[in-house]
Amino acid sequence: MPRQILITGANGGLGLSIAHAFLTESPENHLWLGVRANRDAATAFAATAPDRIHLLDLDVTSPASWESAITTVTTASSSLDVLVNNAGHHQDSLLATMSDDAWHSVIDTALTGVFLGCRAVTRLMMSQRNGRIINISSLSALLAPAGQANYAAAKAGVLGLTQSFSKEVARAGVTVNSICPGYIDTPALADMNPEQRQIALSRVPMRRFGKPDEIASAVVFLASPAASYITGSTLKIDGGLF
Repeated sequence: MPRQILITGANGGLGLSIAHAFLTESPENHLWLGVRANRDAATAFAATAPDRIHLLDLDVTSPASWESAITTVTTASSSLDVLVNNAGHHQDSLLATMSDDAWHSVIDTALTGVFLGCRAVTRLMMSQRNGRIINISSLSALLAPAGQANYAAAKAGVLGLTQSFSKEVARAGVTVNSICPGYIDTPALADMNPEQRQIALSRVPMRRFGKPDEIASAVVFLASPAASYITGSTLKIDGGLF
């Protein structure tokens, strides 16, 4: 049965890896990539299977943008089976010198964006009596580093939202889970200099960074029938760091 899958933040390394995993999971999967800026990578990926991959102009911080995106998906397919809330970004700074913009920008994207996405699909998934929502949090939610008060607060909020929301939709057959990736070797780590990378690696018991496809595989599992009794859970994927 064809599944309609919406992935936000689909222009980044992790989002594209998740999209690729769903694309290869089944020839019947149709992907909707939510992007706002830096669309080149998502556009190139969509061109590899234009009949199955569609770009959505989606600002996750805007309720109107979410409404428009869901309308686009349901007009084309009448259903939405999987939502992966992956959009987020860093704007690190010590709290004492953190600007209002740095606080609100990260909270709006990484936490409010998840709230708006979950709310936007609630009635649809409940009426279908089926749905999978996977919220990408971060290890920073559990082990918050200095200089990430905004990001850690947002990602910790995602865990609380996931647990609460999962209880509200469980009877309708909708599951809501979150994933906390640790150090994953994506372009997001590119700002690390060699010394910083070595320090980070020394903290990981497996002595390597995670691969994007290792996160993507967990997302695909949580969206599968095999995970139908898993909801309100948080899965950390960090090589044993925490």
